[in-house]
Amino acid sequence: MNCAIYCRVSTSEQENENQLIQLNEYCQRQGWTITKIYKDTVSGIKTNRPAFDQLFIDAHKLQFDTLLFWSLSRFSRSGTLFTLIKLNELSRLNIGWHSFTEPYFSSVGLFKDTLISIMATLAQIEREQISERTKAGLQRIKLNAQKNGIVIKGRGKDKKKRKRRFWKKLKI
Repeated sequence: MNCAIYCRVSTSEQENENQLIQLNEYCQRQGWTITKIYKDTVSGIKTNRPAFDQLFIDAHKLQFDTLLFWSLSRFSRSGTLFTLIKLNELSRLNIGWHSFTEPYFSSVGLFKDTLISIMATLAQIEREQISERTKAGLQRIKLNAQKNGIVIKGRGKDKKKRKRRFWKKLKI
């Protein structure tokens, strides 16, 4: 069986290698031939991801029989509908798909649609919680700046440039 691997990390500070080691080993144990590895470094909320998009172009060319990914949250965090559409697209092309860390997420089984819907919803909730935590952290930094008397002076473009430099120093 020809297998493609998809792995994704959200930032350039992260690496795909942890996922790839175990996914490669899994393919070897299954006796699958890896035809291509697709790697993205981009947030899972984005629906346009270079490797993800190429994966689906190649899927329509039937260049592999099975897609293996680390987990549903690595495949997509773009919400239930988007995730289900993409997984169903693979199924319509007769391409199997498997989640390595969630073996119950596979293109076979009676309850696959129910499980996928639940997990895609959980991935979306997790993404929203991350966003809320980030906003809370930014608000805390802003309040601390005000308490410590940090004032960003200027007008118009000059003030915007100063704000950008201030936030860049804080690495936000």
